[in-house]
Amino acid sequence: MKIIIDNKIPYIKGALEPFAEVVYLPGSETTPDVVKDADAIITRTRTICNEKLLRGSKVKYIATATIGFDHIDTDYCKQAGIEWTNAPGCNAESVNQYISSALCSWAMRKRTDLTGLTIGIVGVGNVGKRIAKTCKILGMNVLLNDPPRERAEGSSVFVSLETIQNEADIITFHVPLNMTGEDATFHMVDEDFLQNLKKNPLLINSCRGEVCDSDAIYNALEANDIKGFIADCWENEPEINLDLLNLCEYGTPHIAGYSKDGKANGTKMSVQAISRFFDLGINNWAPTNVELPATTTIEIDGKQRREYSILAEAILSTYDIENDDDDLRDSPLKFEQLRGDYPVRREFNTYTIEAKNIETETLEKLKELGFKIKNK
Repeated sequence: MKIIIDNKIPYIKGALEPFAEVVYLPGSETTPDVVKDADAIITRTRTICNEKLLRGSKVKYIATATIGFDHIDTDYCKQAGIEWTNAPGCNAESVNQYISSALCSWAMRKRTDLTGLTIGIVGVGNVGKRIAKTCKILGMNVLLNDPPRERAEGSSVFVSLETIQNEADIITFHVPLNMTGEDATFHMVDEDFLQNLKKNPLLINSCRGEVCDSDAIYNALEANDIKGFIADCWENEPEINLDLLNLCEYGTPHIAGYSKDGKANGTKMSVQAISRFFDLGINNWAPTNVELPATTTIEIDGKQRREYSILAEAILSTYDIENDDDDLRDSPLKFEQLRGDYPVRREFNTYTIEAKNIETETLEKLKELGFKIKNK
């Protein structure tokens, strides 16, 4: 058996070598000639798995170590008898951490806090559900919009997009990229959407670049029709709109889901899927060599401090979006390199809060966010 693996997928070396010839290649070098005699491919979003790549090959299975799968031509795979899988939810907590940091950093920059602000979450899947929970812990009012879920579950917890346009101070998007159909999301945020906003909100895109019309966003920022834009996903990556970057509150190189935990989860799900399909007997495989940050302890003294301040300090101690924003602004042409060489970032549950003078209720909220607690 032969397996082609994207060489940017971490923690995977050694997992499949006992069962197959394993070839590690950059996504750009995964060509028809390379895959023609492969049985399986483990990939990321940069490799387009379509008829051009797969026709005439022996490939029986594709695993992408990512949530998104719009780089896989699923219709062609069905026609060719090729099965595939993605890694739903693998980096959902990483995106939650990213959005949490972005919100707390933005509020600090504006010399305010998030308490009492209304956030509209568009797309309430694995990521959106986590963000909703975090925002409620931070004292925000949360509006949820998810038409497919609303149709399936009823409307009691969901609101229309129009309600979010009318009432939200912040709107964050967590939808898949659907080009057509009832739930099309391509250019969901266009000139019409922006003209119908009532509260001059902050917008955040950390799902797919094409969900937002870059030109429309740029014009809205120029006209002060929106309070700001935080972008992790861009149209035409890696050749992003530098004029738009210059106007963004924060701009980052598509790394919201790039915690080491999220990457490890994607790798684990891909290896386990390959094992199940080819009956390799490693269905419970998991990485064991995930790097740790320099310290996993956060000391917080809550004496004479508001709860929000304590929660924000804990969040920002794990990840500071300002660093990634600085790196992209300094070297926007190194977009892919910044992604490929992304430093260690671990999620909330890696960290222990050494708590002093913090009320029990606040400690419980820190636990809800995922932190471990040690009272000093």
